[in-house]
This record gives sequence, structure tokens and C-alpha cells, in this order.
Amino acid sequence: MTTTLTSKRKQPKQGMLDNVMRQFNNAADIIELNANIRKILEVTNTEFVVHFPVRMDNGEVEIFKGYRVQHNNALGPYKGGLRYHPTVDIDAARALAMWMTWKTSLAGLPYGGAKGGIQLDPTKYSQDELQRITRRFTYALGDNIGPELDIPAPDVNTNPQTMAWILDTYMSTKSPNERSKNLHVVTGKPIGAGGSEGRDRATGYGVFLTIKFWAEHKRIDLKNKTFIVQGFGNVGYWAAHFLKNEGAILTAVQDAYGSIHNDEGISPEDLLDYARANKGSISGYAGASPLDNNEFFGLDCDICIPAALGNQITVDNAHKIKASLIAEGANGPTDVQAEEILLKRGIDIIPDILCNSGGVIGSYFEWLQNRNGEIWHLDEVLEKLERKMRESFNKVAHKTETKNLDMRTAAFVIAIERLEDTYIQRGIFP
Repeated sequence: MTTTLTSKRKQPKQGMLDNVMRQFNNAADIIELNANIRKILEVTNTEFVVHFPVRMDNGEVEIFKGYRVQHNNALGPYKGGLRYHPTVDIDAARALAMWMTWKTSLAGLPYGGAKGGIQLDPTKYSQDELQRITRRFTYALGDNIGPELDIPAPDVNTNPQTMAWILDTYMSTKSPNERSKNLHVVTGKPIGAGGSEGRDRATGYGVFLTIKFWAEHKRIDLKNKTFIVQGFGNVGYWAAHFLKNEGAILTAVQDAYGSIHNDEGISPEDLLDYARANKGSISGYAGASPLDNNEFFGLDCDICIPAALGNQITVDNAHKIKASLIAEGANGPTDVQAEEILLKRGIDIIPDILCNSGGVIGSYFEWLQNRNGEIWHLDEVLEKLERKMRESFNKVAHKTETKNLDMRTAAFVIAIERLEDTYIQRGIFP
């Protein structure tokens, strides 16, 4: 059962959608965006809500609710992750899809923005149940995704295995002579299923690279600088791993289960090994002391990396932050009002659409390899990723300085201007 909707909302609700709309409107006002193009960009193109039944391990049938929002495809196919989380709803998908449009535009990729997922807590389901849920969701979406139409990728609580299930289900709906043409329907796949080397660390590596570029720009040495990470999944771990290799010191981590700290330093590799053996939780790690969750953002540190969910830095905790840099590994972790407080306090923010764009750039590389029948080595992927991200960072830094803007506004201006140019050159049908 699939319902196709068109967004007609005028006033977004409070939350992530409100944040992204305010960020967009701020940048659009600055560049005096064409009024007709503004009307197009402030709404989503298409929205899908699907309800589908899945048989559980105990034989009972449960109904799940899934979403896929396609914001804009003026630059190319829709691209964006699928997340499995209780907070997934239509407004969250709208906000995340819009951020993806700005992110892909800023990165200079031939993609538009999409996002989606299923409203569920994956810890409450077995691996077999998650496989059936994923396959049934894929079937429910049908031809509304596709390698040249809309290409999903991993996000919160989804991973390469999830992508492999989607790939296999989608390909099984095609005739045998068409199946090999659909390998790039998803990215972030396991290597053996057509994935790319380096995609696993691309987002976290990109977070590290933007911090490194920022430090170079400010003539700051990262050695012995302290940093804290919220969220110790794929993004948080790899960002911490590469920062540690640069000589920085991880002093605190927070995940869904609790917070830990050690001023002498925490080994990202040891913590990852512990978490894997502890059902994904960092709680109880012997190499650090427990910390009250409310104290996390107020810790003394040089760099703060929110790499979990949206709206984590708010007016309630922005005044406590002591870091001189916030590097947004998550999508929308800082709300608009909190950002105003942070900027007034002189704290730099590397915005999500720049900071965590390594993931979609890595996905683009995987998509290209699948399309062209190529296989790139890890060093080649990371080298191309660094070059692409440096290019984006330099554009944002230049716009920041020449137009006297904060980094987020500068990034939005660059992204929106590219889309505006596209619409002006192509015109609007009919």
C-alpha cells in the first residue's frame, strides 16, 4: 500500500524541519534567490509513506511504517540514506532530504537529495526479522527507487548488510538479463556485493579532513588537542581514529547508553572492540570513568564532534560548551537558536552539509565504479575523497571571508546558487 503525497506545508513544525527551513531562508535572503526558484526549493518533490506487514519470529504479523522523501533532482538522481529509528517520521525525512540536496550540491555531485527509513527500534528485533522488514520495505517502495532515479545508502542503525538485502530484493524483481544493470541501486554495500573500499570510513574520514583543513586554515596544530565525540557508531569511531593518528586526544564519548571520560585519553580502537563485545554499548568501559549525560557537552575540550542524532546542541546546553570548534558529524545536531549563541561566543562550526559529506562522496565513488565496471583501491578512494573535500572546504572558507558569513551560511549560499544557476539555464517545464 503506497501513498504518494506532495508537500503543501507553509509553516514547518519546530524541530529539524524548522531548522533546515530557517537555514535555507537565511541564505536565500542573502543571495536574493529568484522568487520562483525559491518556491520550488522550499518544498519536496515527492513523498512516500508505506505500511507493510511482516511476519515475526513468533508467527505474529506486525505492521510497519516506512518513509521515502525525494526533495529535488535538478542536479541528478535522488541520493540519501535510510535510517531505522523510533524518531523517523515524515517531517524528519523532509528535513534530512533537504539537507541532502544542499550537501550534494555543495560537494559538486550530480545528485539531488532524498531520505527515508522505518519507524522502529532495531534492538527489539532479531537479525532474521530485520532482514524480512528490510526486504518487505524494499518491495513496498518498488520502482520508486532505482540506480538512475533514487539511490539509498546506510544511515542511523542501517549498515552494509541492510544495503545488501535491499540490493538482492530489488534485483530479484527485475528480469534476469536486467539484474546486473542494477548493482548501483544502493551504495554502502559490502565489498563482496559490489561495495567500494573506503566507503565504510568515508563519512568519519571526511569529518576528520574538514577538522584538519580548518586547523591548517587557522594555523593550529592538532597534536595534543583534546576532542569529545557524541555517538560512537561508524562516523564517530572513524573520526576519532583518524584524529588520534594526527596526535589529538579523545577524552570523552557519549552514546545511547551513557557517557564516559578520561582526561588522559581513550583509545578509539580499544573502545570499539569493547563496544562490539558489549552489544554496541560503551557503558562499563574500564579505560574511562562514567559521566552524567548532562555534563557531556560542558566538558573542557578543544573540539566537539556531535555524530549521533539531530537537535543535540540546543539553547539548554549551548552556553556550557567550552570547545572552540564544533564539527557536525551528524545531520542537524545544532539547532538554529543554539548556533546563534555559539557564534556570538566565537565558537566555529563546520556545518553538517560540509563536515559529513564524505559519506555521499564515497557513495558517489561506489556508484561510479558499479556503473563503469571498475574497482578502485583504498588509497585511490581516500585520495580522491580528500581532494574533493578540500575543494569544498576551500570554497566555503573563501565565501566565508569574502562575504563575511559564518561557515553554514556560506555553505548554503554556494549550494543554493548552484541550483539556481541550473534552473535558470534549463528553464521550468513546460
